[in-house]
Amino acid sequence: MGLSEKLQWIADSVSFLIPEFVLILGMLILLMTGLRIRKNTNVFAILAISVFVIAGFVTVMHWPARPVALFNGMLRTDDFSSYLKLLFLIGGILTVCMTFFEKEKFRSEYFVLLTTIVAGAHFLVMSMNFVTLLISLELISISSYLLVGFGFTKQSSEGSLKYFLFGSVATAVMIYGMSLFYGLAGTLDFSSNGFVGKLIQTPSPLFFIAGCMVLAGFLFKISAAPFHIWAPDVYQSAPVSVVAFLSVVPKLAGVGALVKFILAINLFGQSSFDWQWVIAAIAILSITIGNFSALWQNDAKRMMAYSSIAQSGFLLVGVAAFTQEGLHFLLFYASIFLIMNFLVFVILQQFETGYGITAISELAGLGKNAQIPAVLIVIGLVSLTGLPPTGGFTAKLFIFTSLWDSYVQSGKTIILVLFLVGLVNTVVALFFYLKIPYYLFIKPRISDSTISLKIPSFSLILQALLAMLVLLLFFQPDLLMGWINRINFVL
Repeated sequence: MGLSEKLQWIADSVSFLIPEFVLILGMLILLMTGLRIRKNTNVFAILAISVFVIAGFVTVMHWPARPVALFNGMLRTDDFSSYLKLLFLIGGILTVCMTFFEKEKFRSEYFVLLTTIVAGAHFLVMSMNFVTLLISLELISISSYLLVGFGFTKQSSEGSLKYFLFGSVATAVMIYGMSLFYGLAGTLDFSSNGFVGKLIQTPSPLFFIAGCMVLAGFLFKISAAPFHIWAPDVYQSAPVSVVAFLSVVPKLAGVGALVKFILAINLFGQSSFDWQWVIAAIAILSITIGNFSALWQNDAKRMMAYSSIAQSGFLLVGVAAFTQEGLHFLLFYASIFLIMNFLVFVILQQFETGYGITAISELAGLGKNAQIPAVLIVIGLVSLTGLPPTGGFTAKLFIFTSLWDSYVQSGKTIILVLFLVGLVNTVVALFFYLKIPYYLFIKPRISDSTISLKIPSFSLILQALLAMLVLLLFFQPDLLMGWINRINFVL
């Protein structure tokens, strides 16, 4: 290939990254605007929303008709990654909307970091090479460490430091695993025929060790057990908008990249190691630890941290099915998870900023003072539990259906165990998710004083919109599934 052909090929690759260039340009505009406007205003939030909306519009307009390899296969754009990109952008928009309700306005750096994480998530789900995968992960991680400290308190600084220390160790382990893969396969492109062929021809125990080390980095990013220890302290100390964002966008980006990595090291079903067993075991561990740990929590954000760990396990159920249908249902679950998680966090933010309440026990009797948010948060929590008539029920029904089909086809005991553990833990989740409605509507206030809360109209509209979507996707799941079913995942 001559120089002119190479340059033309690079130019063609760049043309597929327009949404990412919009985000990068948005980062620069936010940064320069912050240098000119020193005071904290809503201008930065409006700019950030505009950037996300434009990037989303461009993503839809340039929807790939087929998978396209970019930059010699280091990145790949396809409809699977494009769908996840839209979820990241929606998560970014909802997070910026939440900043309008924070007690203090954030400076431009906050929105630059949000945009950086979304851009990193875009590149992560497109990565087909260990180099781009690692760079994308670190782009997300470093920005996340800084975001956690935006509470500007001693507690948030401690949470940021713990997050950084755990993340550094996880990254080091991941890099070592990647180096082992390079030594075994002789390539960093984990989707190439050379990578798969070499590992099939020369099976080695180091293959399993390398896979587990790289997997550890992904599990840290999606806060799945046993690499979940950082999550409760970080969630408790960070601003609510940051917690809502970190609980969804980096998690879904990590799951999207994990799907590609697991299918690659499964070697098209020819791996000498049962990676389906490994993923199923991790899902069982995450669901169980997350749900049972959440039972004992009194702080609402800390409870949602353990909820997030359990939800990571349910997302991994779609991966553990190892079927095209399982991946489709995983995308549906990811969409519902984004909506219902933000619904709960938006309302928790109102209780924290309006009442100064973070403990669940302090919510006693407040259902009478804030009827609409109290009813809407019940909808969100019921959906997280997986009960009708909410989209959370439909999402769990779908992924467990794919899991049962996988068990029928494979007959593996671990898949049946995961199926049963998931059902049992759905019942366990009732006891902590419905703890908040119990205090809101049933538990009386100990204090005789009455509290009044003036909720901004925009916040109520946002809460109502998210709740309507949660209910609508129970009655009309085909609104999403009709689109998702057209996605063809090809490694």
